[in-house]
Amino acid sequence: MVNLDELIFKKLNYNQFTTLVSWAKEEGWNPGPNDAEVFWKTDTNGFYGVFLADELIGGGAIVKYSNTYGFMGLFIVKPAYRGSGIGNWLWYKRRNTLLARMGGNATIGMDGVVAMQPFYKKGGFDILFKDERYENIGAAMAVSTNVKTIHATDFDEVVAYDAKNFGCQRAQFLKNWLSIAGNFCFKYVTDNSLQGMVVLRKASEGYKIGPLFANTYEIAEELYKACLNAVPNQKVYLDIPVVNKAAVALVAKYNAVYVFECARMYYGTPPTVNWNTVFGITTFELG
Repeated sequence: MVNLDELIFKKLNYNQFTTLVSWAKEEGWNPGPNDAEVFWKTDTNGFYGVFLADELIGGGAIVKYSNTYGFMGLFIVKPAYRGSGIGNWLWYKRRNTLLARMGGNATIGMDGVVAMQPFYKKGGFDILFKDERYENIGAAMAVSTNVKTIHATDFDEVVAYDAKNFGCQRAQFLKNWLSIAGNFCFKYVTDNSLQGMVVLRKASEGYKIGPLFANTYEIAEELYKACLNAVPNQKVYLDIPVVNKAAVALVAKYNAVYVFECARMYYGTPPTVNWNTVFGITTFELG
């Protein structure tokens, strides 16, 4: 049995953080091969771990997007140390540290697995909606000519559009997320106006969509088709907020298979977002 007084809580360096992401892969969370680098560059002060002597035994993300909004994810304790109170200790340390980083009066988001939701509720988080992961298989299909590749010159417009759908501006994250080698980044444009966007990236297994933002169901469908068309015969995963009934209808129309679910939970006031335009969240790790 571990004495909690022996635990050390401290900020991770990059190598320690990549160890945490490797654990996520072992847990079946299916991170992408470039996720760690992008996550790290988003907030180099946003990853903390618990150590027993010099051994890293758990950790997680406490990313600060602004003085009023942050996100907790990647919460992992090594299997040998579970059930001993370490996870509880670590989680509250992370929550309180993130609140302190933002000045104490802020909102924190997280995607909580079903088994942990009662614990997170005790820690001040409320469920806003379920988000479910669906798997499909890429296939060649016709895609609207309004779907085009996102280019560097689109960056400012993409950042502004993303902020409306995410709840705050995250230019630092997007700068690296959009430029991952091998990514497919599509926009939907009508009358020179951005009406939707999607990013498809390689995962440990298959590909992951995230985010998928669109002003209408029809636009979301075209962007989803563009992703399926981009990687024929590959597994494609989409994490939908079930509060968006059009997103539920989209995965049903294309016979996507349910994989598992989490719940989007918030500590404090949820960000102002029209969830009907969110057809796919970006990541369970960083929001």
